[in-house]
Amino acid sequence: MASNPRRPYVYRFGSARTEGDASMKNLLGGKGANLAEMCRLGIPVPGGFTISTEACTAYTEQGREAVLALIRGEVLEGVAFVEQEMGKRFGNAADPLLLSVRSGARASMPGMMDTILNLGLNDEAVQGLAARSGNPRFAWDSYRRFIQMYGDVVMGLKPARKEDHDPFEVIIDMVKEKKGVTLDTELDAADLQELVARFKALIRARIGHDFPTDPWEQLWGAVVAVFESWNNERARVYRELNDIPASWGTAVNVQAMVFGNLGDSSATGVAFTRDAGTGEDLFNGEFLVNAQGEDVVAGIRTPQQVTLEGSRRWAALACVDEDTRRARYPSLEELMPDLYRQLLQAETTLENHFKDMQDLEFTIQQGRLWMLQTRNGKRTGAAMVRIAIEMLDQGLIDEATALKRVDPERLNELLHPVFDRQALAGAQVIARGLPASPGAASGQIVFFADEADALARQGQAVILVRQETSPEDLRGMSVAQGILTARGGMTSHAAVVARGMGKCCVSGAGAVRVDMHARTMTVGDATFHEGDWLSLNGSTGEVFAGRLATREAELSGDFGRLMALADAHKRLEVRTNADTPEEAAIARRFGATGIGLCRTEHMFFEGQRIVAMREMILADSRAGRQAALAKLLPMQRSDFEGLFREMSGLPVTIRLLDPPLHEFVPHDEAGQRALARETGVSLARIQARVEALHEANPMMGHRGCRLGISHPEITEMQARAVFEAALNAQARGIAVHPEIMVPLVGTVREFNAQAAVIRRTAEAVFAERGARIAYQIGTMIETPRAALVAESIGAQAEFFSFGTNDLTQMTLGFSRDDAGRFLPTYLAQGMYEHDPFRSIDQKGVGQLVQMAVAKGRSVRPGIATGVCGEHGGDPASVAFFHRAGLDYVSCSPFRVPIARLAAAQAALG
Repeated sequence: MASNPRRPYVYRFGSARTEGDASMKNLLGGKGANLAEMCRLGIPVPGGFTISTEACTAYTEQGREAVLALIRGEVLEGVAFVEQEMGKRFGNAADPLLLSVRSGARASMPGMMDTILNLGLNDEAVQGLAARSGNPRFAWDSYRRFIQMYGDVVMGLKPARKEDHDPFEVIIDMVKEKKGVTLDTELDAADLQELVARFKALIRARIGHDFPTDPWEQLWGAVVAVFESWNNERARVYRELNDIPASWGTAVNVQAMVFGNLGDSSATGVAFTRDAGTGEDLFNGEFLVNAQGEDVVAGIRTPQQVTLEGSRRWAALACVDEDTRRARYPSLEELMPDLYRQLLQAETTLENHFKDMQDLEFTIQQGRLWMLQTRNGKRTGAAMVRIAIEMLDQGLIDEATALKRVDPERLNELLHPVFDRQALAGAQVIARGLPASPGAASGQIVFFADEADALARQGQAVILVRQETSPEDLRGMSVAQGILTARGGMTSHAAVVARGMGKCCVSGAGAVRVDMHARTMTVGDATFHEGDWLSLNGSTGEVFAGRLATREAELSGDFGRLMALADAHKRLEVRTNADTPEEAAIARRFGATGIGLCRTEHMFFEGQRIVAMREMILADSRAGRQAALAKLLPMQRSDFEGLFREMSGLPVTIRLLDPPLHEFVPHDEAGQRALARETGVSLARIQARVEALHEANPMMGHRGCRLGISHPEITEMQARAVFEAALNAQARGIAVHPEIMVPLVGTVREFNAQAAVIRRTAEAVFAERGARIAYQIGTMIETPRAALVAESIGAQAEFFSFGTNDLTQMTLGFSRDDAGRFLPTYLAQGMYEHDPFRSIDQKGVGQLVQMAVAKGRSVRPGIATGVCGEHGGDPASVAFFHRAGLDYVSCSPFRVPIARLAAAQAALG
């Protein structure tokens, strides 16, 4: 039997022929697939070809020479195709075809991998380019940019230390200083020719060999560099943050260069079909006349706005008057109206075709528009919700698509505090920038990304302050509360990445002067040092001195409609883990349909409660323990009344005392002496009791139902508190549905022993009060044995709630407290795809959950099943629990909306 022919590694796109389309993102990457799709839509795209992700995989597995042998012939054919498309020849010194070489993974990773522009230039070709264009300055500037980019990306010429300046930029500054100018644009062709010579000399001195002059050698080097960049540090960090598998690889897009820096009839820019920050249905973007694409995102020049409306809004934020705006920063709509209309037509076509907000890159070369990229645009959480709802209203998408369009995790951005209005009223605005990514953030100034990461690990809130950010800053950006840059626009690296992360960001704060060596930030006469507090309003672009108070976010409008849609489609109910009435109130406001876990032990740590708890632990008789527990009873009863009040009409699941008693006693001598004074018990007796409570492995020791079995008076007190609180609430007209949960059972006998205490206590309370309530007794399935014998437990228990935190710990044999020492290494090496304490181990722990559900329902068909571990708020885990047939998930209050949306997406498949 003949073997199947191998798929090609190279796919061409252009006006004459296009071999890919938007459905081929796994093979061609997002950029390559969309370039092909634009060609199919008749949108003007410079000709090119895409080297597939499979070639990247082959490179990783087989190495440089093997993969170049595989793709060489197809790349030669691809270059010949581009030559025909553009009417130029690669390597022709008189009229050279120049190429861009860009990465393109199937998931958008803006700025994370490497790009080479103007490839094909050498000492002869630059002369031909100068003659052909009639613009020697443009030709030498293109050559200068190419050597700088290639020297960095391909040849690895970088600063030796993080504090050092880019060696190429140092040379540029030297030439500018000698010339007596401040801007690159003030350098003429001779200056740029000098830069080229100096750059080449730098490469020879630092690298040990000459800059390559053969265009084909340049091309092979660039292709390999893009493959290599898939595994650079910033790309790895981005993949970790966004759960992108390393196995995907990146495609390489080789495309004919078009130039936005060929004079005043040329320009380059980035645009969005809707506002990426707010979601407003407003075409917007930024461009620069006589510039290349990296100039727009690098933030080294103040960009102009694409639309007149956008330009006027920018001027208002930047405090620029209308005459100055029109004279110095006119919009593309005003400056090049015909080309603006072509761009507007292209953006409308692309959004209607892809039915999503698009992020576009374009170049205008001497009056001709070229589209270089389209992709689904990164957006803030608020914009994500608004765009989904408005596109639904506009008939572009249906309800299912609207729900799937929103990443549940991004709802986090809508749920957390914003600045308190009263705090803002008296706050000192020290600078204004562009509102690049909404939100409120306060933190201490940090100037370097790695130091931001280190301080954040210590629990400090930091604001990363930079002249402008680069992809190398990604890790620091990911942990910072907010990001402030002195340069850059709404499409700068800082702005785009911050929006993608949901981080507050203010960019282009022109009054801010950053001195990285002195580690200071200066605004006017005021100097701020590392460690000083700043506050950022990413919604207005304001920068404040000091730390500002915040208030809770207000949820309404589009968010409310999205949640209503989610509730209409989901099957899983979403409860909350709440230990106080305040937490319960927040969760109910976020749409929780009950409490799935109240951890009663959390009620014992405040004020006199911990004293009474310690008295109970120190008591050496049942009578002594009961006397101490009598002090705790009214406190627990009051707390439970508050929970019933906030959850009126909804179920409230209360777990009996779970942690080992050693957690409640002081382990240092000073604390033990204080306890002796508070209780009148001798220090020696306290120390002896603390020593007696010591366990080698307390999380698998005397805890959970084992405490209640050893000391049934604890269970009696807690059950009495529940039933008295429920009857008190019922007497005030509150509908109560208490559920008492027995933790850590492994046998049905353990469950029955505790259930008997609870029922006996209930009957005693009902007799005393002359009233009754309905209640349920269930158990946490958190030991592997409980899952294995769930049919015997299910015959007695009225509900199962999976404590997946402990179930994961016991099944995997991982200590939650210690796993952080090795889990990062495990994840990096692919031992596990995800942190099993964050997203459930579906094949192992998940199999136990499925087994227990089936066994429990085999003896009690209507048994309620839920999850109350942290996995209850993880979208991937919620999808699994939906498939497993559970009835509800329970999570922390701020994750309730996330779980609601995830449940709807799971139901939609």
